[in-house]
Amino acid sequence: MPELPEVETVRRGLELQVGRFPIGETIVCRSRAVAAPKGDPDGFTAALSGCELAGWRRRGKYLVAKLERDGAPAGELGVHLRMTGQFQWLQREERPPCPHTRVRFLSEKHELRFVDVRSFGELWFVPLGTPTEQVITGLTRLGPEPFSDAFNANYLRQRLKGSSRPIKNALLDQALVAGVGNIYADESLFMAGIRPHTPSGSVSAARLEKLRAALVKVLELSIGAGGTTFSDFRDLTGTNGNYGGQAWVYRRGGEPCRQCGTILRRDTLGGRSSHWCPSCQR
Repeated sequence: MPELPEVETVRRGLELQVGRFPIGETIVCRSRAVAAPKGDPDGFTAALSGCELAGWRRRGKYLVAKLERDGAPAGELGVHLRMTGQFQWLQREERPPCPHTRVRFLSEKHELRFVDVRSFGELWFVPLGTPTEQVITGLTRLGPEPFSDAFNANYLRQRLKGSSRPIKNALLDQALVAGVGNIYADESLFMAGIRPHTPSGSVSAARLEKLRAALVKVLELSIGAGGTTFSDFRDLTGTNGNYGGQAWVYRRGGEPCRQCGTILRRDTLGGRSSHWCPSCQR
């Protein structure tokens, strides 16, 4: 599943390549992709057609676009890519939609397509005056953004106090920190020198600060590389990122550590693979 860096890469692509986009027509190719208004693809197309996409923001792994109609606010469009969702930016009539095309937004000259092989991605229309979280309810369960001032060692210490769950599992909890998944949890734990099995409540404040800084650094590096090559993620041009070639431990179980030469381990924690170095991580 795309994580924060991949979703942020998509957001930046939508801002830079698509910009303000007038939607002349909306076509829902698969009604299951429309989460709100649920079971009403016609209502979704009526709400979006004639609007203009006027800027995107990211919250965790969610994307939210402002909608305007005749220059006035007209609600919002929410998107979650899930496992394989992606946007494609095309000249209109450039090529016919593939079988995995779920929603099409057309202007006079261009088309923005939402394509999703696994069909888990979702789109929401949020009516004007309705709180975003009331429609996209998953937003209410998100913790602070990793780059925010609220995400600090004191916050982590308070939230993890007395917890016996592995620190790796804690990092994957979107209620603790928004946007982090398996790849960047493994990478940040390696950079911080903390074993993934370590009980969360036993990590000192000093090590939590080191972990916070490592997570921010890893995420910034991956955003700069355009995301990772490890997932089905693709940006608006159809390419994925370059961070995969820089990974220290993720998916490198059985290979020598790039820092010390020790053979890397691959364990399972909470049903997820964890990759780590027995020498560099204590």
